[in-house]
This record gives sequence, C-alpha cells and structure tokens, in this order.
Amino acid sequence: MVSQTVKVINAQGLHMRPAGVLAKEMTKFKSAITLETAGKKINAKSVMLIIAACIKCGAEVTVECEGEDEKEALAKAVELIESGFGE
Repeated sequence: MVSQTVKVINAQGLHMRPAGVLAKEMTKFKSAITLETAGKKINAKSVMLIIAACIKCGAEVTVECEGEDEKEALAKAVELIESGFGE
C-alpha cells in the first residue's frame, strides 16, 4: 500500500466536476483507491461518495492505493488534486 497527503487547492473544493474527473480517472486503475479526510474514508472511484464527503478548499486529503498499479494510481490522484483540476 502507498499513500500521500495532499491539500485541495481549487476554490470550490471537490464539487461535481472535479469529483467526476477524479472518479473517472481512478476507475482506470485496478487498485483499491481510498480518500481519507476528516476521519472519513471514501472510495475514490465513486463520484457520489466524493461529493457527499464535502471536501472543501484547504482540506488535507490522504490518498491510499493498494493493488498491482498502486504507484501509478497514487501519482495520478495526487497530480489531479494538486493541479486544482484546471480550475
């Protein structure tokens, strides 16, 4: 298992569009991918769970990946979150 903590930088947090982008990209990986924030663990492949977590700008999120392509999945998730999803 690999993990990394990143800060959400886009002003609106993980609302519908970035949540959709993240979930869509994470479904391309075979690994189990979890986001942990404010004591909650959620499946990063579920857009509805990401939105329901109400992850705001400035929140720290730990991305955990476990599986055969865990390093690639972690790198992609961190890249997306740190880029602010282009917003």
